[in-house]
Amino acid sequence: MVEASPQRANMGYIGAIVAVATIGGFLFGYDSGAVNGTQPGLTAAFNLVPGSFSPSNGLGFTVASLLIGCFIGAFFAGRLADIFGRRNVMRLTALLFLIGAIVQGLSHDHLLFVLARILGGMAVGAASVLSPAYISEVAPASIRGRMTTVQQIMIITGLTAAFLVNYFLAATAGVSTASFWLGLEAWRWMYLMQAIPAAIFLVALYFIPESPRYLVSKGRDESATTVLTKLFGSDIASTKLEEIRATFSSDHRPRLSDVLAPEGSHGFMGVRPIVWVGIMLAVFQQLVGINVIFYYGATLWQLAGFTENDALLINIVSGAVSIAACFITIAVIDKIGRKPLLLIGSAGMAVTLFVMVYAFSHGSLDPEGNLVLSKDLGMIAVVAANLYVIFFNVSWGPVMWVMLGEMFPNQIRGSALAVAGFCQWFANFLISFSFPAMAAWSLTGSYVFYGVCAVISFFLVQKFVHETKGKELEEMQG
Repeated sequence: MVEASPQRANMGYIGAIVAVATIGGFLFGYDSGAVNGTQPGLTAAFNLVPGSFSPSNGLGFTVASLLIGCFIGAFFAGRLADIFGRRNVMRLTALLFLIGAIVQGLSHDHLLFVLARILGGMAVGAASVLSPAYISEVAPASIRGRMTTVQQIMIITGLTAAFLVNYFLAATAGVSTASFWLGLEAWRWMYLMQAIPAAIFLVALYFIPESPRYLVSKGRDESATTVLTKLFGSDIASTKLEEIRATFSSDHRPRLSDVLAPEGSHGFMGVRPIVWVGIMLAVFQQLVGINVIFYYGATLWQLAGFTENDALLINIVSGAVSIAACFITIAVIDKIGRKPLLLIGSAGMAVTLFVMVYAFSHGSLDPEGNLVLSKDLGMIAVVAANLYVIFFNVSWGPVMWVMLGEMFPNQIRGSALAVAGFCQWFANFLISFSFPAMAAWSLTGSYVFYGVCAVISFFLVQKFVHETKGKELEEMQG
């Protein structure tokens, strides 16, 4: 096995490729976070009911409709990437981001807004699985974890950028529902601003190569050799080509049925064990409740007694803390490995979630039934939430995507990503869709559930996850 080491690799070229690919992560984060702060505008513009799940007038459904597109996009992106290539599907993704941002910002019809949000969600879901997979297929094994973690930094940067834009627009206009540039309300510009990075992403994708693993899967060995030579040098390109070729089935191209356990082998419900591990990682990343803070951060902190402006500022602080945490991951992921980081994250999230449970359980209710925290309890909740975000972004945030991008054998990577990505976003949808009702029932009870899931995730990782640090993609078994 020839290792494509960073010493031999063209790191400037690889760095440029990673920079372009992770713009998809930035848009993933921005589109996910843009709704934070737009909820008063959405409620007013479309006469939405905050506590309703109705598709016709429910705020919860309108917010979570992005996630319907996400699990559709994540599923089909993996398969389409096996058919048309990673780069071509990312170009389609960039176009969907662009169209979704413009239509969401300009729409005055609720159905059209929801459809545009689903379209944007398809782009988010596709970017979430394609960017880490593409990066893992072009980066040397010894630095693959660091390179793929850049994706998480860009996701959080996108979220933070959305929070900053939301805060600036709301503060400049007075409130998010006030008229702003060109007579459009400030909340509409929170969506429209995304069109700028989406256009940059679309253009930049024409300047990066196709994945060499995809090219080999299509029998385009000459093109794959050209890309491998640019990435790692001519001295190992031909050897690497043969190693990649050996990992693909000789009798058929990658297909969805490859996720099924081969005849005569062990597999739960007929599915390969490695695919189940990917599904477990994908689902529990959501069951710990991270996107409740990302999607409903402003609403959550207002429930805890903070003003709208204070709540938006807390979101910005959380975003900055998240980015800093990801840099810790970059420093250690290729040294201590993926599994130890997941275990540390599970333990840390469990503790901080139960501290938040303590704070919320000792709050009081105002005459309208809203949760009110004392100054001390509010500070405990904010500190615990930011520590929770740190633990998540040192561990499950980036590491789950790193592992999904690298843990599957070449033959099944696209199909396994389709299945795991679908499950990840479906779990995301269920958590986000259910939170308004769960919070109305019991904010404390909601966080007990997330805390218990964090505890369970610790033991699942300990038992089922195998380390992938330093292994070439051609060494992955499944």
